[in-house]
Amino acid sequence: MKIKKPSLSFWQIFNMNVGFLGIQFSFGLQQTAVNPIFSFLGAHHEDLPLLNLAGPVTGLIIQPIIGAISDKTWSPRWGRRKPFFLIGAIIGSLCLFAFPFSPALWFAVGLLWILDVGNNMAMEPYRAFVGDKLPNKQLSFGYQMQSLFVGAGIVLANASIFLFQDWFGGAETVEAGSGIPKWLYYSFFIGAILSVSTILWSVLKTPEIPPSEEEFDEIKKHNALPFSDRVKTPFLEIVAAIKDMPKFMWKLSAVYLFQWYALFVYWQFIAPMFRESMNFDASQALSQAAKMNTTYNVSTIVFALALVPLALKFGGKKVYVFSLFLTGIAMLSIPYIQDPLLVILPMILFGIGWAAMMGIPYSMVSKIVPQERRGVYMGILNMMIVIPMGIQTVTFGPIVKNLLNNSAVNAIIFGGVFFIIAGLLALRLKQPKSYEEDEDVAISSHGGH
Repeated sequence: MKIKKPSLSFWQIFNMNVGFLGIQFSFGLQQTAVNPIFSFLGAHHEDLPLLNLAGPVTGLIIQPIIGAISDKTWSPRWGRRKPFFLIGAIIGSLCLFAFPFSPALWFAVGLLWILDVGNNMAMEPYRAFVGDKLPNKQLSFGYQMQSLFVGAGIVLANASIFLFQDWFGGAETVEAGSGIPKWLYYSFFIGAILSVSTILWSVLKTPEIPPSEEEFDEIKKHNALPFSDRVKTPFLEIVAAIKDMPKFMWKLSAVYLFQWYALFVYWQFIAPMFRESMNFDASQALSQAAKMNTTYNVSTIVFALALVPLALKFGGKKVYVFSLFLTGIAMLSIPYIQDPLLVILPMILFGIGWAAMMGIPYSMVSKIVPQERRGVYMGILNMMIVIPMGIQTVTFGPIVKNLLNNSAVNAIIFGGVFFIIAGLLALRLKQPKSYEEDEDVAISSHGGH
């Protein structure tokens, strides 16, 4: 028996997604501040892709496993997904408190690995959580609301970086000889507090829908298995889900290969690009990159919910394709603009693209996968994100050194070309009929076992 999910109000959907603010504040610090910290601690341009290997590897391992485990989890008190993103938030918070005190490059890299474990543990079940709660007709709105909080979290992170630099000055460091500006650690402290507090808000404000009778029977059977079998189950679930994966997701994986490769290039090389194109010092380049990232995420906040009626009118695919082309145009134009103010303008286009990328594919996939496998499929969707990132970390160092003249400007242009390719591949997407129908048998969202 399938579950008919009740429609939720604007504020219920808002409260459900508040926790993404803290997760994305942390992600914003990773986008903007972590690679400059690596540079402050002695890393070179060609080292940056490999030093960012934590994100792809932890995402590849953690997200599908947590998704599969959460599919088989139910607690009358804590729910199905909420225990995992609460634990992940606590791990991330502890790492953010420690990060600015990194005494050496190896310490900062190690903290990034642990931070990514926490963020991935929080993020994956959060994606499934929205799909669990909302009927098909509200999925686009739910995931675009999540996209809004993606933008808001990153805006706050980047705004804190350049505001604290302006307020507290540039050169003083946390510890003598560390090279990390003292003003930077305030942003990490704020992120640590938001990581836990916003997740707690969503946990306390949003009850989960209990499993159906069939799902609950499956969970009980799983819990009755010997421990060794329970350990193997998530891996078997991942393999089975990949085997049964809809063709739509295979085509989306080709788009994601170029899209996420290009995004990783942008995050790694936008600050070094300003040192090269505008002759900024390291602190000026970090501040300018923070302003750029703030601009595109403000644009994301503005356009995230506006994309919902556009997706309903023209279809999610057309809006998604258009967004990829806009992002490619933005990246191709950035290196040729020399004015620090005018260079912010392309980031409005980038923000529209980011709003679509962080919402529309998730709503399209959530509609075509079965409820009992939503967690594992959201994990597999994340594998499609981190595999391109992993490829980028091991291939782009040699590419930028040997083919792109070790130029951060050329790296950004390279990323723009990859976005255009992603847009062309997205033209091939054709979404099948939704897996679930909204007219299924109804149960109360507050019932339980």
